[in-house]
Amino acid sequence: MNHGSYSDAYIAGILKRVRTFAFVGASANTSRPSYFAMKYLIAKGYKVIPVNPGHDGGDILGQKVFAKLEDIEEPVDVVDVFRNSQAALEITRSAIALKDKLGISVVWMQLSVRNDAAAAEAEAAGLEVVMNRCPKIEYGRLSGEIGWMGYNSGTVSSRRPLLVPGGVQRHTIGK
Repeated sequence: MNHGSYSDAYIAGILKRVRTFAFVGASANTSRPSYFAMKYLIAKGYKVIPVNPGHDGGDILGQKVFAKLEDIEEPVDVVDVFRNSQAALEITRSAIALKDKLGISVVWMQLSVRNDAAAAEAEAAGLEVVMNRCPKIEYGRLSGEIGWMGYNSGTVSSRRPLLVPGGVQRHTIGK
């Protein structure tokens, strides 16, 4: 797969199908990107499990924090990497090792996080991979919400959004 560019259908397909993210590198600091991405996805109906050894046993946005992926016992669809590119390989290897136990199907690396070796290992293990993208931004872009917030996407279109905003309707798609 070309990880320099993803089709809207690929990203939308993942966001429609998944229900639970594990945010590795989640922060309790309200000014950090992981915090507001987590808050946004929860508002859209996703479950987000924060992973951060410095906050183990605490909570972020009402969600229990785990020290590492291996401590999570409930199903996880997406491992979202909020760490640097070098850390992505180790996190991806943990996701691969846990994919059957937790049901992991996607490794998602945040903006500016790219690790081609991690992507190759994940894909070889049957996982989907997204790099250098944020699910919050992608959801907003594909649902049309990003334009509602005053962001000029540079595109004028009468095409219907790929995602239905509001979460409730999104979760009924395909049921």
